[in-house]
Amino acid sequence: MFFALSKIGWYLVQPLVGILLLFAAGLVCLLLKLPKTGFGLLAVAFLVLAVVSLSPLGLMMLAPLENRFPKPALPERVAGIVVLGGSFDTRVARTRGEPELNDAADRITTALALALRFPEAKVIFSGGAAAMFEEDVTESSVAERLFGELGLPADRLVLEDRSRNTVENARFSKEIAAPKPGETWLLVTSAAHMPRAVGCFRVAGFDVLPYPTDYQTPGGNLIYQPSTATVRNLEKVHFAIREYLGLLAYWLTGKTDALFPAPASSDAGANR
Repeated sequence: MFFALSKIGWYLVQPLVGILLLFAAGLVCLLLKLPKTGFGLLAVAFLVLAVVSLSPLGLMMLAPLENRFPKPALPERVAGIVVLGGSFDTRVARTRGEPELNDAADRITTALALALRFPEAKVIFSGGAAAMFEEDVTESSVAERLFGELGLPADRLVLEDRSRNTVENARFSKEIAAPKPGETWLLVTSAAHMPRAVGCFRVAGFDVLPYPTDYQTPGGNLIYQPSTATVRNLEKVHFAIREYLGLLAYWLTGKTDALFPAPASSDAGANR
């Protein structure tokens, strides 16, 4: 039920859909001879569209999420690497018969780089089929092919293909990893998604060392300079709102340990 509600709810509240609904409501009011209300709604819709597509709002919203967990110094030994799904376009992969990465491709490239650095570490890829209204392939099946083509030995890759969201990523990955005391397991996911992911892994009882990747914001004062590609600015607002709503929903339903999970003292120590 939570999975279905989260999918449907997000579709209705994402920024561009909200703007279109405001435009539609304004036009309906004009047809109903309510010019003041109609023009007011159209003006609000136009203003919101201008702000999200022309300003650095998205960068400023994403930066706190991406900066929450700094990239840690790595230990000498790592037992395993858990990389979360979300980096494949499964519709393209299913219909064209070949792996296709999306904007979160850094999750894969970072996992491969870490696998090369720690040749004895297992790599758990966690990602099932998250489509609601159509049959789809699992991300794990696509990842298996791509990791193999890129040279990762098959005996090092473990596929978790049941999860549909982050809380299931954490629960099922722990079942597979069966982590032992003293072991270090790295968690690889997008920097903006790391706070929610860490909160889920903590609730699942899986102690991981967060290793963020897939940054979408620059450092320093450059976050105040929006992209010249307006769709990129709107996209960042889209991703930021999704993460903030996800953090709230997961916290209210007990799926994370805090509203905005922060690094533990052990994580902070890894940065020294």
